Amino acid sequence: MKKVGKNGKRKLEKAHLRLRVNGEEVEVAFAPHKTLLEVLREDLRLTGTKHGCELGECGCCAVLVDGRPVLSCLALGVAMEGHEVTTVEGMAVGTELHPLQQTFAELGAAQCGYCTPGILLTAKALLEHIPRPSRDEIKEALAGNLCRCTGYIKILEAVELAAARMAGEKAEPAKETIYGWE
Repeated sequence: MKKVGKNGKRKLEKAHLRLRVNGEEVEVAFAPHKTLLEVLREDLRLTGTKHGCELGECGCCAVLVDGRPVLSCLALGVAMEGHEVTTVEGMAVGTELHPLQQTFAELGAAQCGYCTPGILLTAKALLEHIPRPSRDEIKEALAGNLCRCTGYIKILEAVELAAARMAGEKAEPAKETIYGWE
């Protein structure tokens, strides 16, 4: 909706909404046509969520909305009123990394790292729904997250290792996973 300002020029009215982002109540005002991706990055300065294809095909922009993976490039910001949004910035607790972040770092599951936030959040949602997923369940859950740098094996192994640790197992990565050639 457009309004006319004091100088006679039209100005765009902003949408105002309240939502929870990474566990905190926030109020934000933005142009109503903005996607959730744009609101997060531009208005809330949470730049961990990445611009990818902006067509919903790569998964780089995945965030959790009420615990479920959502492609933020396809969701309108105005549709988030009253919802809980989790970005990669909200995974760690203080200085303690989430087990997925820890295993990704240990195994070198990220190369350039651009796709990693979307993969981490999608994997987090999977592990909250299925605490000990099979390799096929992990593959299926991450099928919408594309990575141009890795062969996906270390990503799958990192999710498996995190699941084991979150289940209370004393799991360590295999040497060949860490070094890749043994």
